[in-house]
Amino acid sequence: MIIYCSGIGGIGLSAYAALQHAAGVVVRGSDKSDSALVQDLRGQGIEVFLNQDGTHVTADVDLFVYSEAVPPDAPERKKAVELGIEQQSYFHALGVLSEPYDVIAICGTHGKSSTTAMAAKVFVDAGFDPTVVVGTKSPDLGGRNWRKGKSNLFIVEACEYRRSFHFLSPDTVALTTVDGDHFDAYGSLEEYRAAFVEFLGRLPEGRPIVFHGSDAACGAVVQASGHPGVDVDASALPELGVAGEHMRQNARLVLGLAAQYGIAEDVARESLKGFSGTWRRMETKGTRADGVTVIDDYAHHPAEIRASLQGIREAHPGRRIVCVFQPHTHDRTLKLYKDFLPVFKDANIVVMPNIYAARSESDGGQVDFAAFIADVAKGSGIEVVDGGGLPGTLEWLRKALKPGDVVITMGAGDVASLAPKIVGMSA
Repeated sequence: MIIYCSGIGGIGLSAYAALQHAAGVVVRGSDKSDSALVQDLRGQGIEVFLNQDGTHVTADVDLFVYSEAVPPDAPERKKAVELGIEQQSYFHALGVLSEPYDVIAICGTHGKSSTTAMAAKVFVDAGFDPTVVVGTKSPDLGGRNWRKGKSNLFIVEACEYRRSFHFLSPDTVALTTVDGDHFDAYGSLEEYRAAFVEFLGRLPEGRPIVFHGSDAACGAVVQASGHPGVDVDASALPELGVAGEHMRQNARLVLGLAAQYGIAEDVARESLKGFSGTWRRMETKGTRADGVTVIDDYAHHPAEIRASLQGIREAHPGRRIVCVFQPHTHDRTLKLYKDFLPVFKDANIVVMPNIYAARSESDGGQVDFAAFIADVAKGSGIEVVDGGGLPGTLEWLRKALKPGDVVITMGAGDVASLAPKIVGMSA
């Protein structure tokens, strides 16, 4: 069998491609640019093309799997239609791959990646030998976003964007939060939460949902699903190698999952003590000679920003925190506008380079960037600076950083590219 993956460098599809390759399937694919993930796939023996004009999609391909970022009119998808090749989205293909397993699905608005990575560590340490797919790279998975195990257990991060998780067949679910997001794909918060109820409805009868009982919205979703809920709030907070109340709450969910599979609590707690975080989740990128610490974080939703900054403040008390925040899409910024305003209080100063227009075709309007900066400054009670794009932001930091500062690059766009450059600046 030959599988062709279009958009193979994506954080999800790259894991799927690697798992299929590890199972002995011939895999090849393409992406629009080179990356560390692409280079890792090549190192495994997977052929990756950086030309997506359709010439690499050939008649010997049995299955064409595409990233959500690849539209129907993309040359490679059109070529697959022309050749009569079966097409599946990444999550459709992942659902087919994982369906025979006992699937632990971790879903929710925030914390999915960290919770999945924690669960993977605990179940591996407990000898369960699971297969894993997670939306970030984890040191506990050898710096990768996947693991091929030999058991019948499959731990997967279940993404709700465009209802992608409806392709999965979960046997146990951990639910983090249902605050609401992706309003380019959902018409309202009610519609968003209804998608979770429908996903939970895919559980076999009597199978559990692990969640925080103190979260009323999660409780309502669990109740509406008709499946039993396992409230983990009574568990003592685990010790972790990373800071942040949100990380400890994620770890509580993992303790609940572990208990469902008969893992002794002391074994799970000991494993969690060694959890040191993941790629782009409060990830320390380096400390310069002048004591400036540079951290990179994926947070782009107001609740995530608040939680990450609280964790960074906890880990670095008394230091000046400079947050370089890049809002992700005009649509999200407009729909959550008021929620963004007060969440930067744990920073001392915020620099915004621009708004990352990832899905401009679905943006319902344009943010007044100057007004947004002024409103965040007022709402959070701190100074907020217009960085004037990524190059301008880098120049501002070059002049403004002080010895001992903590700098965090934050967002789901290309703001992450600044972190290594800040580390490399001369002190």
